[in-house]
Order: sequence, then C-alpha cells, then structure tokens
Amino acid sequence: MSEDNILPGIIPDDVVLAKIYLIRGQKVMIDRDLAELYGIETRRLKEAVRRNRKHFPIDFMFEMTKEELTNWRSQIATSNSERMGLRYQPFCFTEQGMTMLSCVINSDRAIIVNIQIIRIFTRIQELLIPNRDILQKLFDLESKRIDHDKKIDLIYKYLDQLRKSEAEKQDVKQRPRIGFKP
Repeated sequence: MSEDNILPGIIPDDVVLAKIYLIRGQKVMIDRDLAELYGIETRRLKEAVRRNRKHFPIDFMFEMTKEELTNWRSQIATSNSERMGLRYQPFCFTEQGMTMLSCVINSDRAIIVNIQIIRIFTRIQELLIPNRDILQKLFDLESKRIDHDKKIDLIYKYLDQLRKSEAEKQDVKQRPRIGFKP
C-alpha cells in the first residue's frame, strides 16, 4: 500500500476545517484539537512544545490570553460546560507551527495528519487569492459605512443643537416682557 493511499481520508477534511479558527487575525488550530487529531493527550502535546520551546517563535505559536479565550468560547457556543473542558489557556498553532509540531511530536500519525492539514491550508489560500478583490471591496465598503455612521452621528448632533436653539428662542418669545413700555 503506497503512502498516497493512506493520506486521503485519514480524517475527513470538514472535521479539520471545523477546527481552524481565526484568532489575532491568523488562521490557527488549538492544542486540544491537534492533540485529538494526532491521537495523543493534550498535556503530552504541551509537554513536547515546552521541551522544544525554541522551535516555536511567536509567529508559529502563541498562547491565548484570557480575553481571547472568553471571546473564542462565546463564538463556539456549544452546550458543553462553561469552560469547554479547558483549564488553561490553549496554545494556538499557525500553519508553520503545525509543521514544526509534527517534527516535535515525531509520530507517523502526526506527520500524515500534518500533511493533510497543510493541504487544507493551501486550498484555503487558493480560494482566498481569486477573491482578494472582492474582500478588498468589502473592506472598503465597511470603511465607508463607518465613515457614514460618523457623519450621520454628526448630523444628529447638529439637529439636536438646532432643536435646542429653537426651543430657547420659543422660550424667550413666551417670557413676559419687563422694563419700560411706551
């Protein structure tokens, strides 16, 4: 049996895709999901990373902050416990970090799974490149919308000032006149 026959279908692509998150503007996978895919315990994966920390610069791997973890949990919205089985902030691995991780874990399954993950990341990039113009236009529209929102707020502010000014003028007109009357 050739290696190519083993690679496709070890894990369905949609399962892997569901485990890719956007954190700090980067596509990442968290330690718990990678450990599950590699068939090892999360603590073993973290131990391997800590023993080989110099292999994982910040652009390969980072640890979620408490705020990011809270935000991430709210985005997932599962029926699991509030902590979703996480006692510690997870490590987040970029595509390069996952490649390095397969070297550190050093198991045949980790290598096969990583090849599949890298192929998925490559397909994602290929899908994004043709749509870059569309994404730029969406970004431009969003920027214009924010600018328009600011202008609309300013218009409401001026209208409110105008309304108050008119109310003051009416109040002045309704006051009884005092002073010399011819």
